[in-house]
Amino acid sequence: MSTSATASVSTHILDTSAGRPAEGVAVRLSARSGRAADWQALGGSATDADGRCKDLPALPEGTTHVRLDFAVEAYFEQNAKVAKKQADAQQDAPANRDSGAGVFFPEVAITFAVVPGEHYHVPLLLNPFGYSVYRGS
Repeated sequence: MSTSATASVSTHILDTSAGRPAEGVAVRLSARSGRAADWQALGGSATDADGRCKDLPALPEGTTHVRLDFAVEAYFEQNAKVAKKQADAQQDAPANRDSGAGVFFPEVAITFAVVPGEHYHVPLLLNPFGYSVYRGS
């Protein structure tokens, strides 16, 4: 919960290729107080069965920028069999065309600006070959 001196952050992940929440993705939270300041690692969490991180650390007073780092490679490796079945169902799916690594984006880093007293919910819409984020409510 944010106070007038701090902002707060929450997130969740939806695996759009599977049409379900992404469970078990490690998420790290970092903050800084100004564009030139160094990043301070605050801690992290992992997504639950609903794809949510409900226990991210509080932001320190004076935070102006936040970074969420999502370690998605392990999630996709764990779910590779399901992804392969879905790709096989599509004749020209990227997993059938490409002989490279199974995970194109092994991690996703999202950086955004915050102001004191506001809550920032940042959902990640994820699939093996792309992602999208937005400020939720």
